[in-house]
Amino acid sequence: MSNDRGKRVVVFGATGNTGTSVLRALGEDPDVTSVVGVARRIPAWKPPKVTWIRADIAEEADDLVRPLEGADAVIHLAWLIQPSHAPVTTWRTNVLGSIRLFEAVAAAEVPVLVYASSVGAYAPGPQDRRVDESWPTHGWPEAAYCREKAYLERVLDAYEGEHPQVRVVRMRPAFLFKEQSAAEQRRLFLGPFLPRRLVRPALLPVVPDIHGLLLQALHTDDAAEAYRLAIGRDVRGAFNLAAEPPLDARVLAEMLGARVVRTPRIAARSALAAAWHLRLVPASPQLFDAALRLPLMDAGRARDELGWQPRRTSEETIEEFLHGLRHDTGMDTAPLVGHAAPSG
Repeated sequence: MSNDRGKRVVVFGATGNTGTSVLRALGEDPDVTSVVGVARRIPAWKPPKVTWIRADIAEEADDLVRPLEGADAVIHLAWLIQPSHAPVTTWRTNVLGSIRLFEAVAAAEVPVLVYASSVGAYAPGPQDRRVDESWPTHGWPEAAYCREKAYLERVLDAYEGEHPQVRVVRMRPAFLFKEQSAAEQRRLFLGPFLPRRLVRPALLPVVPDIHGLLLQALHTDDAAEAYRLAIGRDVRGAFNLAAEPPLDARVLAEMLGARVVRTPRIAARSALAAAWHLRLVPASPQLFDAALRLPLMDAGRARDELGWQPRRTSEETIEEFLHGLRHDTGMDTAPLVGHAAPSG
């Protein structure tokens, strides 16, 4: 909702991979005059237009309505990936906390809610063609991440019927990467035991080629631009966000100067399951199962209705991320902190 004073936007999960990019995008938008960044831990980072508020969507003692008063839009990005061994903990934040926030948006009479769904909400699908936003969002039920994303899709189906005055937009991005998220994503998915030197070109001898492993990637800054556009455009519903081309073992091997080695899916999963049960890696084998079954997304609706186009290819995005991974690059926020300062 635009007005003479400009837009006031509240961003939950403002200090993470997507949140930091969204704050930068909003800071560059002349139609946005005020941004409230909501996070569990207030950072030292001070981006333009941003006022920080500490709140946790999972804590019932935290008032979620007051930060929303007078807001023109809410962007909900807050999400827990870990601990993967404690699905009740992630459910409490991701599902119950999100429902609390949705209810607060309606109570505060905020006209726009932009929610970060995911490709992980989609049911298993084809990899030989693209699917649009009508593909079923049942997720992969064994993976907590997918189960939670799919559940919230059903919650929002009901919410839109109960609160038609709220314009709800659901973003379904591909896997998001940027240089400054490398330290965080290393902790969330790879764990502390992967030597950083192995992701240098020519030092990783082989890349496993696993049947079904074909992923779409997107630079987080490009995803943030879609969130910014969704606030100002009169659009509703879901939008797929992905860059080209899809990434397979061959593309990754070329980036790393490695050989492709065909690897049976069951062998790769068994090794990951053993490492996960021993708590050597944080990523669960169920999430691995889900990743092998994800459909390829068609981002045509975002191009046509939002006027959105990614500025970077998926290959450029991964090249940047690998550079950050080698240097343990992060940012001055609690989720993204690393041992190396982010490069300009």
